[in-house]
Amino acid sequence: MIGLGAMGGALAGAFLTAGHPTTVWNRTPGRAGALAERGAVPAGSAAEAVAASELVVVCLSDHEAVRETLTPLAAQLAGRTVVDLTSGSPLDARDTADWADRHGVAHLDGVIMTTPPGIGRPEVLQLYAGPRAAFDSARPALAALGEPLHLGEDPALAPVYDTALLGLMWGTLTGWLHGAALLGAEGPGGGVPATSFTEVADRWLTTVRAFMRGYAPQIDAAHYPGDGFPLSLHSSTMDILAHASELRGLSADFPQLLRELTTRAISAGHGEDSWARLVEFIRTT
Repeated sequence: MIGLGAMGGALAGAFLTAGHPTTVWNRTPGRAGALAERGAVPAGSAAEAVAASELVVVCLSDHEAVRETLTPLAAQLAGRTVVDLTSGSPLDARDTADWADRHGVAHLDGVIMTTPPGIGRPEVLQLYAGPRAAFDSARPALAALGEPLHLGEDPALAPVYDTALLGLMWGTLTGWLHGAALLGAEGPGGGVPATSFTEVADRWLTTVRAFMRGYAPQIDAAHYPGDGFPLSLHSSTMDILAHASELRGLSADFPQLLRELTTRAISAGHGEDSWARLVEFIRTT
């Protein structure tokens, strides 16, 4: 394990908990103490750490640090698997993969969809992209961190999925926050606690997931039948949401954002299409 920041330290700890012999190294000395007490072997150099295992997991501050650390070790890394969990762009992922390929290194670019305290939970999703054979070989060890999922051979898939899923999270959480504010505002009978709203919202997400599964084939086929719930109906409901927000003294920015996108599609003649039609208006400005 190369890199013992908050995330790297959590990764090393999860490997130890799962019983994997783990050698650790950090560019700044002095961070291996607690891990050493748990059985990790501190290495005196990156080269010494790499020599200890066929599987090298890297989690550093950025990809410049990855290049500075791994480039001098190219010959030593040949024939080994490097799993890079450093946050970066699709370009970073492809550049590192190209470097690894030139030097005979099996490379997986990965992201773990949690914060350090979640590392090691079996339900935590891990996303990897790169050679399938390298993933299959590393999977038993990576399972110590959560649930590993292989996305495909293109290393750029991991960071793109990461940002796409974060966008989904932010959109969902913003809608939830707006709902909590709307129900929590003073009105007849007083406000509803966010905990009570969330119990109902959590059940509603089952229906939202069903919409996503139903709309995904429409996007792939570029065919968007309204099936009884067209954009025109969505739009009228958004008007109610915006009005209710204004009556309660809340910001209407969120429903107005939804209305603006929906109005563009309806104005273009797609009022009887499904919500999935909006993907075409997200793709263009």
